[in-house]
Amino acid sequence: MRVLRRIRRLRRRDAVLLWQALGAVLLVRGYLGRGAHHDLRRMIEAHGLTLPAADPGAPRAELAEIAWSVRAVARLVPGASCLTQASAGQILLARRGHATTIRLSVPAQTATPGILAPHAWLMAGDTIVLGGTPEDYNRHRILHDFTLPGAGPA
Repeated sequence: MRVLRRIRRLRRRDAVLLWQALGAVLLVRGYLGRGAHHDLRRMIEAHGLTLPAADPGAPRAELAEIAWSVRAVARLVPGASCLTQASAGQILLARRGHATTIRLSVPAQTATPGILAPHAWLMAGDTIVLGGTPEDYNRHRILHDFTLPGAGPA
């Protein structure tokens, strides 16, 4: 009941952002739940085909809105991992014409030796959109980047 009251008090723009984020998170969660990682990448890249060759970058306010909306709905979706959130954010920003990169990494030092703990970050240029703080990021080693067509090096 509390959630419904909070939703009713939202500005229309915020409510629309949350609905879009929910759709993107559920879409990505469906792909990842089926183990269709390659199909997910192809679908996300299809969103990026309309990106300009030299994306000037998304305004920080827009990045913050997308991050807020994805994090908010991810709390409601079981299994909405960092990869789910980064992928959903990438879809939403691609729909708005912004180039982004999903960066996969592992901690430079792990608490438990022999345990791999990969993490996904959503980057817009050098800006961390989703995934954690710059301090967290600096403690990771990059494994791979998934950059949308039209996006420059991150």
